[in-house]
Amino acid sequence: MAERLIVVGGDAAGMAAASQARRRRDRSDLEIVAFERGHFTSYSACGIPYWIGGLVPDREQLVARDPETFRESFDIDVRLRHEVTGIDLDRREVVARDLAGGGEVREWFDHLVYATGASPLTPEWARTDADGVFGVQTLDDGAALLEWLDREPRPRRAVVVGGGYIGVEMAEALIQRGLTVDLVEQADHPMSTVDADMAGLVAEAMRGIGIGIRTGLAVTGLETRDGRVSAVVTAEGPLPADVVVLGLGVRPNTTVAEAAGLPIGPSGGVRTDRRMRVPGVPGVWAAGDCVETLHLVSGLPVHIPLGTHANKQGRVAGINIGGGYATFPGVIGTAVTKVCDLEVGRTGLRERDAEAAGFEFVSVVAESTSRAGYYPGARPMTVKLLAERPSGRLLGAQIVGWSEAAKRIDTLAVALWNGMTVDEMTALDLGYAPPYAPVWDPVLIAARKAVDTLARR
Repeated sequence: MAERLIVVGGDAAGMAAASQARRRRDRSDLEIVAFERGHFTSYSACGIPYWIGGLVPDREQLVARDPETFRESFDIDVRLRHEVTGIDLDRREVVARDLAGGGEVREWFDHLVYATGASPLTPEWARTDADGVFGVQTLDDGAALLEWLDREPRPRRAVVVGGGYIGVEMAEALIQRGLTVDLVEQADHPMSTVDADMAGLVAEAMRGIGIGIRTGLAVTGLETRDGRVSAVVTAEGPLPADVVVLGLGVRPNTTVAEAAGLPIGPSGGVRTDRRMRVPGVPGVWAAGDCVETLHLVSGLPVHIPLGTHANKQGRVAGINIGGGYATFPGVIGTAVTKVCDLEVGRTGLRERDAEAAGFEFVSVVAESTSRAGYYPGARPMTVKLLAERPSGRLLGAQIVGWSEAAKRIDTLAVALWNGMTVDEMTALDLGYAPPYAPVWDPVLIAARKAVDTLARR
C-alpha cells in the first residue's frame, strides 16, 4: 500500500515540497494530497504590488504553476478552497473544511508538511465591516483591491498603514494608479529593515514621487460613511481616505500547529531541524513563512518571511520525504526592493540587531557612484557596512542607490555567508568596466573605509 503525504498550504513551500517528493517517488509508492484554502497555487505574492500598479498586466503571470499542472504533470491531488482546521497526531489525520461546497473532510497521512505561511497583523481598529480596507497577502486580496479601485466612484485618496516592504511598494503602486497617497508609520522612519540613516534616503525618494509620509504616528481607528471607509484616525487628526491598505507586517500562521502540539520557537514560528523535520514528531515537516530558522550571523532563532527561503525549505523537505538527503542551514536576511528608481538592499545585521546580539562593532557609510563618474548615467550610491571589532568580520551591509545598486548586495551576502573580514573583502576580484562600476567598486570602497575605521579604534 502506498504511503500518503498531506501538504497543508499550496503556495511556495508546500508545493515545492510536494513536487520534490513526487520527483523521487511515484504514485504507487507515495500518494500526495495538498490542501489550499485560496483559489491559487504556487504564486508570487511579492509581485502583487507590481500587478496593482499596472507593471504586470495579467494576474496569471504571477502564477508559477496552476492546480491543473500539479494534478496532470505531478499526479498531486490539489484541493482548492479547503482549509485545514485540525491535525490529530495520534490518529495521523487532518481535518479540513470545504469552503466552497461546505462540510468537512478527514484524511490520514504518513507524512505531513505544514506550510501555512504567515498571517497579516491586523489590529483591532482594522477589523471592520466597512468597505475599502484591504490587506495584500494573497492573490485573492489583490483581486479584491483591484476591483475596488476600478469601481465607480473611483477612489482618489489612499492611506497605506505601515512602512515595511509591502507598505512602501503598495504606496508606489497606488501613486502609479493616479491616487493621492499618504503612508503612516508608527516608527520614526519607513523601511525599518535598514538603519535610520539609510531609511532617510528611502523616505526622501518616496516624497520625491509624491507620497506623503507621516512617521512616529499611530493609527487608532477608522471613520466610515455609508458603509465605506472615509478617513484614518490618528493622534494628529483624521487623514481622508477612499481606500486603506494595511502593510503592518505578518506573524507565522501557527494556530493549527499549536493546537496540535507542534513545538513553537521563541520567534513564534514552528521549530524544525536542518532537514525541515519538526523535532519529536515523526513524519511531520514544516517549511516557509510559518517556521523559524537560524540566523547565521547572530546565532539566534528568527522569523524572516521571504519567498526565497520558502522555496528552498520546501525543496529540502520534499527531497528528504522522497528518500534523499538535504539540509537548510539558516538565513542571513538578504532582501532587496525599490521605490521608483531607488534601489534598496540589505543583508545580515542592522545596528540594533548587532547590539542586541552583543557584538562590538563599527559601522561605516561610503558614498560612491554606480558607474565610472565620467560615464553617462552614473548615479549616487550609498553603502553601509557593519564589521565586528577587533576581528573585522563582516556583520551586515546595506545599499541604497539609483542604479545597479540592489544586486550589489549579493556580493556582500556571499562575503557574509562565508565569514569574510572587511580586510579580505578589499582584495575581492570584482568586474570592472566604466559602464558598470568605478575602478574601485562601491563595495571595495566601503570595505576599505571599514578597515581604516577599525585601525583607528
